[in-house]
Amino acid sequence: MSVFFNKIERGNPMDTTAPKKWYATLKTINQVKEKEVAQLISDETTLNRKEAEMSLDQLEKVLIRLLLESNSVELGDWGSFHLTCNSEGVETKDALTASNIKGVNIRFVPGKVLRNALKNATFKYTESIVS
Repeated sequence: MSVFFNKIERGNPMDTTAPKKWYATLKTINQVKEKEVAQLISDETTLNRKEAEMSLDQLEKVLIRLLLESNSVELGDWGSFHLTCNSEGVETKDALTASNIKGVNIRFVPGKVLRNALKNATFKYTESIVS
């Protein structure tokens, strides 16, 4: 298993006169859909594909409900989900209202298992992908 990357040349937006440098950016090869994830789960458990799909559907519903109730949701060593927001700044504390909130984001903070798995990642330049 390898994580693929591309090479991108970028300038420094803070110093447009500085020489450009090359950076690695990760490349997604494929998007795995929920039904395929359910099939993969069913292949490794006693659940059939439909039961695995139902479990994923229920996880989604429960996760949304809990986040919208201002909870952080920890899924064991996977990690945790919580909400953040973007808001307009105002001059005084009393002037800040819910109408100043312009967007809400879901953040995922990986837990120990995922962090450790990422330490074992191997990388391969995308030119090495055989078409």
